[in-house]
Amino acid sequence: MRVNRTSRVRGRTAAGLAVAALTAVAATSAGPAAAQPKAAPAAAAECSEAYRIEQKLSTGTTWTMCWHYEREAGLVLENVSYQPPGEAGPIRVLTSAKLAQIHVPYDDGSVEYDDLTGAGFGQGLMNLAPGECPGGTIRTVKVPDAWDPEQPDVKGLCATTRSRGHAYRMQGASAGKVWQEQGKDLLVYTVNQVGWYEYITEWRFQDDGTVHANVGATGSLSPGDYDAGDGRGWPIGKGAKSYATSHSHNVFWRLNFGLDGSSKNKVEQYDSVVSPPAQGGQAPRNKTTRTKVTKELAGDARNMRWWRVVSTVGKNKDEHARSYEIVPGASSTYPGRSYTKHDIYFTQYKKCEQFASNNLRNCGAGAGKSVDKWANGQALTHPVAWVNIGFHHVARDEDQQPMPVHWQGFSLAPRDVTAMNPLTPPELADQNGQVETGS
Repeated sequence: MRVNRTSRVRGRTAAGLAVAALTAVAATSAGPAAAQPKAAPAAAAECSEAYRIEQKLSTGTTWTMCWHYEREAGLVLENVSYQPPGEAGPIRVLTSAKLAQIHVPYDDGSVEYDDLTGAGFGQGLMNLAPGECPGGTIRTVKVPDAWDPEQPDVKGLCATTRSRGHAYRMQGASAGKVWQEQGKDLLVYTVNQVGWYEYITEWRFQDDGTVHANVGATGSLSPGDYDAGDGRGWPIGKGAKSYATSHSHNVFWRLNFGLDGSSKNKVEQYDSVVSPPAQGGQAPRNKTTRTKVTKELAGDARNMRWWRVVSTVGKNKDEHARSYEIVPGASSTYPGRSYTKHDIYFTQYKKCEQFASNNLRNCGAGAGKSVDKWANGQALTHPVAWVNIGFHHVARDEDQQPMPVHWQGFSLAPRDVTAMNPLTPPELADQNGQVETGS
C-alpha cells in the first residue's frame, strides 16, 4: 500500500523551501542541457561519460541513454536508445522521460499536495547504500538548490541489471528440444524522501525492448495523520484509536517521444467491440478499429482500448512502421480535479509545459497551470504523452513499520520495432510469417 502523507506542518515547510528555491535560482537541472529532438537517424546518447548510461545485457541487447537531475522532477532520462541483437545500430525510443507530478489529495478535503512542485521532491534525493544497488554502479548527483548547500552531492542514482525470469519458452512439436531464454533488465532508479515517506522512481529496460516506468512508495505512515475521526480512515494499531487518514496518490509521467530520432511521430487509438455470434456462428465476433489522433487528446482508459505512438521515418525489416504501445497499469482514476479525470493526455510539444499540475513554468497569459488546459485541440505534429496512474491509499495494519513498497506505473511495449522477437535464436530466424516451401 502507499505510504501516508507527511504531517501537515512538515509538508507546508517543505513547500515553502521549494518555492523559495524557485524564486532564488532560475536554473533547474544538473548535467548537460536537454537535447532537442531531431528529425535524423537515431544516434548514440549525446552526453559526457559522467551523464551517460550504457548497458549491454547478457542476452545481447544494449540500452543507451543520458541523464540529468532537475530541481523539481528529479531524475530525467534523455536520448534513450535500444539496440537488440541483429540491428545494425541503436533505435531511438525517447527524447526525454521523467515524472511530471505526484498529486496527493486527502479524503477529508483538508489538504492536497503537489509533491514535485510544492513539497521539495527533488531536494529530497537520498544516498543509496551499496547493498541497494547489487552488482551495479551508484552515481553521484549534484542536487540543484540542495537544502544543505554545503552538501549538494548525493550518491543517489543506481544503474544495475536484474533477471526477470522467462523471456520466452517454446517446446513445440519437438519433444526433445525446449527453446527458452531467461530475460535480463537494466534498472535505473533513485529514492526521494518527502516528509515521512520515500518514493522509488524506477525505470526498467528489458532486453526485448519493453520499458517499465514505476513509482514505489515506502517509508512510514505519518503519526500526525492518526486522526481520521470522520470515518474516512482505517484503524492502525491496537483497538480503534489511531485512524490513518485515507488519501490518493496520482502519479503523472511526461514522455517526449522521438522514435527513430524524429519528433514527428503519430498517435493512434484502437478500440475493440465484441458482438454476439452471427447467425450460424460458433463464437462472438470482435472488431477492432483504428482512430488516428491528429489533435490533442484527453483520453480515458476503457476495456479493450489502447494507444500507440508511431514513427514516421523508420520501419523494421518487414517494412512495418515502428511504434510503441502505452500499457497503463492498475489505476484508480481520481475525479476530484480536472487534470486527474483522464488517464492519458497527448499534447503538442511546448517547452514550458513540464508539470501536469501546478506547472511552475511561464506559458503565457491564459495558458493554464495543468495538463488538461493544454489539451485544447491543437494539431499533433510533435506529440508529448502524459500518463496518469492513480492509487487510493486506505492504510492497513501491514503498513507498519516500515511500510512495504507499493508500486504504480505503466509500460511501453515495442510494436513492430523489430521484424521478429529480438531474442529469437538463430535456428528459428527463418520462421517469420508464412513458411515458404519450394516447388
